[in-house]
Amino acid sequence: MKKEIVIGFLTALIATFFGCYLFIEYFSNKGFYETIKLITEGNLESKVLVIGAIANFFVFFIFLKKKQIYRARGVLLATFLIAFLVLFLTIFGK
Repeated sequence: MKKEIVIGFLTALIATFFGCYLFIEYFSNKGFYETIKLITEGNLESKVLVIGAIANFFVFFIFLKKKQIYRARGVLLATFLIAFLVLFLTIFGK
């Protein structure tokens, strides 16, 4: 049971980072590293993280459709962690 939750949690983190990468790669006119620099200079990390977390919806519903409830719970936990990270970055950002 705990193993399944951890698998879901890690899958959600990977999906979030993959979503962030896709967003940066396909919706930026500049290079990847230059875009990362612009994001950090503009304090836009939380906004990009939220857009990347949209991928968690797909992972969550795939796990639900396959009746892998504990993995879906792991995705939910990771999404809440990302939400709290975004809240922290928004409140205590530069």
